[in-house]
Parts: sequence; C-alpha cells; structure tokens
Amino acid sequence: MHARIYLTSVFVPDQAAALAFYTEKLGFVVHDDIPLGEDRWLTVTAADDTDGTQLLLEPNAHPAARAYTAALAEDGIPAASFQVDDVTAAHAELVAQGVRFVQDPVDAGPVTTAVLDDTCGNLIQLVGPRVDQTAQ
Repeated sequence: MHARIYLTSVFVPDQAAALAFYTEKLGFVVHDDIPLGEDRWLTVTAADDTDGTQLLLEPNAHPAARAYTAALAEDGIPAASFQVDDVTAAHAELVAQGVRFVQDPVDAGPVTTAVLDDTCGNLIQLVGPRVDQTAQ
C-alpha cells in the first residue's frame, strides 16, 4: 500500500471569512466550493500545486470541534503546518499585511518556524528550511 495525504482540515466558525484569509493573505486558491445546505464543501490548495493536498475549511458547528480548536489555541498548539521557502520573508510579508503572529521566526535545527493567528480560532505554523542570513 502507498498512502498519501489527500485532504486535511481546519475548523472555522465562518467559511467566508476563512476563505478570505486563506486566499488573500496566505495565497491559497479554491479547489472545491460545493453548497451543502447552510455550509459548503470548501477546499483550498497551494496556487502552484492545485492537484496537491487540499485544506478543508470545515465548519466548527459541532461543540467538540469548537472545544478542540479552542484547546489547541489556548495551549499554543498549531492546528496545521504549512511549508514556505523562507519563513523570515513570509513573516515580514504577512506582518505588512496585518497578520498577527504569536511566534516570530525561530531557528529549530535545520528549519525555521513561525506561528500565526488565522483569525478563525486557529494557530498555523509556517515552516521552511533555515536560511543563512549572513550568506545573502
């Protein structure tokens, strides 16, 4: 068997607001937007890999979803982790757009990480290869 990650999700209280953040700030593009009663099957993908892993912006209507999301955020645990080429550059770009970070870039061995607030109740980690700033 050869399994791959097809879809993962973050719980959000407002799909329209989440869509705006994930597309306008983080640069994702809509993959699926299918009405399902009051909600939507709403997925986004990386703009340069539209056939890649999808992120479902899943309504947090169930009380367990709200409790789970709140507990992760309260404990500082990211709900998802997204790879970028340069965390420091991405951090600067997003801060300039008004995105709030709860952890500025930190070197962690061979990678650099930062954690942002997605405005939907989730913390999102950015991770990328450690960039030697002295070589630039």
